[in-house]
Amino acid sequence: MKKLLITGASGFLGYNVCQYAQENWQVYGTYYHNRINIDRINCFKVDITNIQELHTVFNEIKPDGVIHLAAASKPNYCQNNPEDAYQINVTASLNLAKLCADGNIPCVFTSTDLVFDGLNSPYQESDPVSPISYYGEQKVQAEQEMLAIYPKTVICRMPLMFGIPSSHAASFIQFFLTTFREGKPLSLFTDEYRTPVSGLTAAKGLLLALEKGEGEIIHLGGKERISRYQFGHLMAEVFDFSQELITPCSQQDVPMAAPRSPDTSLDSSKAFQLGYEPLSLREELEQLKDKV
Repeated sequence: MKKLLITGASGFLGYNVCQYAQENWQVYGTYYHNRINIDRINCFKVDITNIQELHTVFNEIKPDGVIHLAAASKPNYCQNNPEDAYQINVTASLNLAKLCADGNIPCVFTSTDLVFDGLNSPYQESDPVSPISYYGEQKVQAEQEMLAIYPKTVICRMPLMFGIPSSHAASFIQFFLTTFREGKPLSLFTDEYRTPVSGLTAAKGLLLALEKGEGEIIHLGGKERISRYQFGHLMAEVFDFSQELITPCSQQDVPMAAPRSPDTSLDSSKAFQLGYEPLSLREELEQLKDKV
């Protein structure tokens, strides 16, 4: 089997990609803070901001493909700790691009829908970027400089994701589930729209991009534009919780360090044409009902 190197294997998306990829790849994962044990996955503790450590891993594994997921992905953390976040989101990404370029290794980089300001959705790959947070700015810089270093890099902009958590990282629905199960009220934004997908669907999209993409940007959003408030109601319906627990709120009601985009819905038509096939959100949630 070909060898796939996945950075950030201990994260939510990393866990889901590792689980899916092992069907067809010999998978190697990196982690830094949180050691992770996944059956049939070989994991290494690596500081990906240190190119020498990465170089050693590349020499040992000799990967046939790389999916770079590791990131400081919480916008508020990035806003409060821009220099530390930069090392992870930009420096490490450029290190990966250099090593993949040296070996002519297929490379997929996960960016974000937050490269957009949310004022002109739905966004296509050709639309100009317009980040309003440090996190979005850092992802834009990583996108542009990775492509400059290694033009064969595939940039996958990811939407809001949900699903089965790793042992160290949950998705946003785990908080929803805990709140529902405790019978507590859940306040959700009525004025923040995304195009969410499950971690499994995202994993399938990333492997598809690795197989079919080269030197391009691909959006891997879902087919439905939905607010968090609407998502909460759908989730309560599917999981048989009381929808009366959900109360509406707006972004301005919750002060945060990082500015929030109102609508970063992605137009993922390009990915659909490649064979990317997200289920409906109801179907995604139905499949997760007994697993989360």
